[in-house]
This record gives sequence, C-alpha cells and structure tokens, in this order.
Amino acid sequence: MTALPRALAAEVVGTAGLLAAVVGSGIMAQRLTDDVGVQLLANALASVAALAVLIALVAPVSGAHLNPAVSLAQAVRRDLPWPHLPGYAVAQVAGGVLGVVLANLMFDLAPLDLSTTARPGGGRWLGEVVATAGLVLVVGHVSRGGRGDRAPWLVAAWILSAYWFTSSTSFANPAVTIARMFSDTFTGIAPGSVLPFILAQVAGAAVGLAGIRLLVPDTLENP
Repeated sequence: MTALPRALAAEVVGTAGLLAAVVGSGIMAQRLTDDVGVQLLANALASVAALAVLIALVAPVSGAHLNPAVSLAQAVRRDLPWPHLPGYAVAQVAGGVLGVVLANLMFDLAPLDLSTTARPGGGRWLGEVVATAGLVLVVGHVSRGGRGDRAPWLVAAWILSAYWFTSSTSFANPAVTIARMFSDTFTGIAPGSVLPFILAQVAGAAVGLAGIRLLVPDTLENP
C-alpha cells in the first residue's frame, strides 16, 4: 500500500475508534447512572483515554489528525499537501460514522438512528470556537520542533479540560459532529444543530491558526 492510501486507512481506523469510544462510553454511562455529571465524567475520561492511544498508534502513518478542522489547519500551514485534504476529510467522516455504527451495535441499538438532542445557542457555538481553537493551537505546537511525542497527552489533556469548561462539551471536530448525528443517545446531536457547530469549528480553526502565528515559531528546529 502506498503512502496516501495507507494514511487514509489510518484516518478511517483512528476516527472510527474515537467515535466508538465517545458514543459507546456515553451509552454505557447513561445506562449505569442517572447522574448527568457522572455520565459526562465517564464519557470524558473514556473518550480522551482512547484518543491518546489512537494518536500514538496512527500518528506515524497519517499524522493522526482524526479531524477535518485539524487537517485544514495543517494544509494551511503546508504540513499537509492541499490535494490530500479532501481524502483526509472523507476518510475522517466515513470513519466517524463507522465508529458510531459499531458503538450502536455493541449496545443492541439500531446501526443508524438520527439524534433528537438539539444543541442550540450562541454560548454553545462560542464553546466550539474556543475548543477548536485550542485544539488547533496544541496541534500546531506539537507538530513543529520535534515535539511529536507530546501529542497524545497534550491533545487528550486539552480535550478533557474542554469537555468541562466549554458549554458545548467540546465536539471540536466536524467529523465527530456529523457522526454523532447518527446516535440518539447521550452523545448525540440533532441534525439541525450540526451546521452551526461545524461553522463554529471552522471559525475556531482560523482563531487557532492565528494563535499559532503568534505563539509557535515557524521552524522545525528544536527550541
């Protein structure tokens, strides 16, 4: 398998694993307790643990973007060739939907079930801007200067914190947002809420890129 197909396969597998963890842990938490705070804590811890492992596994193959907003930012920074961006985005969305199907089936639910959980409001959209901006900034930090070994724990740490301090619980990922539309469970998002979330994530990626220009030296040298 040549480099690009192998990278796209890695993005499918990595994003599928991430969504299986996000949605599956949400279903498990919802079945074990009625306490919403405990549900969110269980969902957050399982999701970020899986994310850290998946980044470590697939980063050597594809860079472990697992996120079209991250891939877009990497293309803007010329760390991903622009012609590769559409393939990365399609692979991430396809992997995300596959992971949701897997999670639903593991818990004896319909493979695809549109969510009825609306997530409206400017506060949530602002939360997505903040969560995505921070994620893009972290990725910009670790992708330059020989810091790649920090990616699993730094990215996971940011997402864990953003689960709790943002009003949106930090989707921060268009592929995750689209995929979570297909599970009517704790982590779902209604179709009508998807586009505003994605627009907020794109805006967040732009803010994150501005932050990189300010805070991250444009060099491959160790600091």
